[in-house]
Amino acid sequence: MIHIVSDLTHELDRTEKTTMDFMTDRDVQKYLEDGYVVLDGLLTSQECDELRQRMAEIVDRMDVPEHCRITFSTYHDEQLKTQGNADYFITSGDKIRFFFEKGVFDDKGEFIVPKQRSLNKVGHALHAYEPLYKKVTHSPKVQGIAKKLGAVSPVILQSMFIFKQPGIGGEVTPHQDATFLYTEPLGRVMGLWIALEDATVNNGCLWFIPGSHNSGISRRMVRTAKGTFPLTDFTGREQDYDEQKFISAPVKKGGVVLIHGEVVHRSAENTSEDSRHVYTFHIMESQDTRWSPDNWLQPTEELPFPPLYTK
Repeated sequence: MIHIVSDLTHELDRTEKTTMDFMTDRDVQKYLEDGYVVLDGLLTSQECDELRQRMAEIVDRMDVPEHCRITFSTYHDEQLKTQGNADYFITSGDKIRFFFEKGVFDDKGEFIVPKQRSLNKVGHALHAYEPLYKKVTHSPKVQGIAKKLGAVSPVILQSMFIFKQPGIGGEVTPHQDATFLYTEPLGRVMGLWIALEDATVNNGCLWFIPGSHNSGISRRMVRTAKGTFPLTDFTGREQDYDEQKFISAPVKKGGVVLIHGEVVHRSAENTSEDSRHVYTFHIMESQDTRWSPDNWLQPTEELPFPPLYTK
């Protein structure tokens, strides 16, 4: 993320992942070289199940207004039409809101699949308003990861529960998170992507281009001038990437992937019969960092970006 601690005061067991040293020196090295690293055992199986159960309760009680039934996609033009045009999306940074897969509503806006199978994601402030998610986000292991990477004043930007529904879980095209979460300088944002079920090649695990975090970004999603539509637009275009360079990153239930803000990654459609539930959130080193006022996501009076470290 930012300043990396290079001189440890004592020699640490490189294979032991204790609560306060969950991330080893070797893990740090892989993260710095590749732009991502998979760490097993962030959560227990029971903790994963509790997060999934709580989300099932949230979804069961959701009451979605007709005009909010927008479809989530990562294709360039569709992003503008759906996410960007929708005030529902751009004002979701300090709320818990619902975003659906394609083809789950009929032309009258009624569900044609079971409600629990309809969602692409729920976001973007689970970390602030849902106690179970807040506890995981601020857990000693997560704080330990940030400290191991030298973060001085990390804050939490956003959080999401991603469903990757069986059979209909959509493709996420190659992208860099800094396209959407831009800072000056770059290199201050990291995603933590926690597998609440096994994430496999079959059900849509992440794929990365190792080392692609060293080349900056080619595209940004920015807010447009007030009073204009769409509410967001893209500057630049996503590059064309060599498919052969992508490496799969399967994760066991309870494991976490650390994702550098500029590393190129994607995931395929989920054509399997298994869901791929994930809890993911982004943190930013706030010290000596400028959060772009052009980003879609902005802190609010109700919810400033909360500090990761708890006193």
